[in-house]
Amino acid sequence: MREYKMRRGEYLADRIEDMEATVEDYFGTITGTEEYDGSDLFVVGDPDNPVFERIVVGAVEYGGKKDKLVVEFEERPAEEVIAEGNADAAADAVDAKNDFLLEATGRDAKSRRDSMKRAVEDSPDEADEV
Repeated sequence: MREYKMRRGEYLADRIEDMEATVEDYFGTITGTEEYDGSDLFVVGDPDNPVFERIVVGAVEYGGKKDKLVVEFEERPAEEVIAEGNADAAADAVDAKNDFLLEATGRDAKSRRDSMKRAVEDSPDEADEV
């Protein structure tokens, strides 16, 4: 699962007031919930886009910190999707993911990548401890 931070000074609840409705608008009907770090996340077991097998998404609360968006996109192999004639669905899947994450976090794809790179650079490098 990937965790995403909001922009400085912004909160997930302010950006997406109704997470359930927003998830259904972007990805399809919610089929259940799944627990992650003490929070219930929404599960889309049969997403509208054939590229996705399953999507888990929701907010995770961390005590005194801001909530984070948690998302896991389980995708089918590209060869399988293309063989079924759904090549256009792959572009739509990328757009849906990016649009949803932009709406939820206020960060575009480049900003999210840069933030993840900084998080990796700031963490101690365990491989050096040989």
